[in-house]
Amino acid sequence: MAAAHDMEMESMNVNTDRERKEELEEEKLGEHGDHSSLCKSKKVHRIISKWMLPEPVRRTYLERANCLPPPVFIISISLAELAVFIYYAVWKPQKQWITLDTGIVESPLTYRPDKREEAWRFLSYMLVHAGVQHIVGNLFMQLVLGIPLEMVHKGLRVGLVYLAGVIAGSLASSIFDPLKYLVGASGGIYALMGGYFMNVIVNFQQMVPVFGIVRLLIIILIIASDMGFALYRRFFVSEGGSPVSFAAHIAGGFAGMSIGYTVFSCFDKALLKDPRFWIAIAGYSAFVLFAVFFNIFLSPAN
Repeated sequence: MAAAHDMEMESMNVNTDRERKEELEEEKLGEHGDHSSLCKSKKVHRIISKWMLPEPVRRTYLERANCLPPPVFIISISLAELAVFIYYAVWKPQKQWITLDTGIVESPLTYRPDKREEAWRFLSYMLVHAGVQHIVGNLFMQLVLGIPLEMVHKGLRVGLVYLAGVIAGSLASSIFDPLKYLVGASGGIYALMGGYFMNVIVNFQQMVPVFGIVRLLIIILIIASDMGFALYRRFFVSEGGSPVSFAAHIAGGFAGMSIGYTVFSCFDKALLKDPRFWIAIAGYSAFVLFAVFFNIFLSPAN
């Protein structure tokens, strides 16, 4: 036990010395004006790598880190959600715009149990939000977490996890909350948080324990506050209030902890060659098939 502890401490010291040497090299580069922007970029990538990656692959990321392509997916999705909210708040007739009711209920994008044959609603509901607090909270969470994730894992992988959470959210809501409408991007956001959360748990020692504890506390705080709000809107707001279902949050989180964890843990590996990815896809596909069968033959909304 003591020998193992000594080896672990020695490894941490080596990593610290290596990071310190890299920082000194950047400071020397920063003394020349031509390299100041490069120095700042490296510092940003180093901070992101500490928050997003375990130590064994951190150096690999820093060696090839760049902002090409930029985090287009998360920024595009956020702008689309903001544009839809502004449309229903400003150009559609509303009694007030702090909490939207009539506009989003009648929206062709909202998931509605009586219009389940319009299959695009199982995905498009992520663009519609119930009010200012809803859109602000979701945009804040997905930008703060999504942009660093996309800088590390790129848009294709982050988009896969995000959309898997969105679809899982609407399908789970159609099963466990079948008579309620659904709006908001929480399924996708919880998928990103679920994948990131699992990586922090599994690689806790390698992601710097102090940072790991802070990250876990932040994620738990965000999830607790957001789930509390969703449950309040679901069970304590009158029927005339804005439709928010909590089932999408939970399903998105599970999608993230399965598919998201696999995707984010394969930073330096070929995703399609990882058997864990196909196991996660098989489980997700089984859930989707069951949800489709349930909606066609068993749903109370029929």
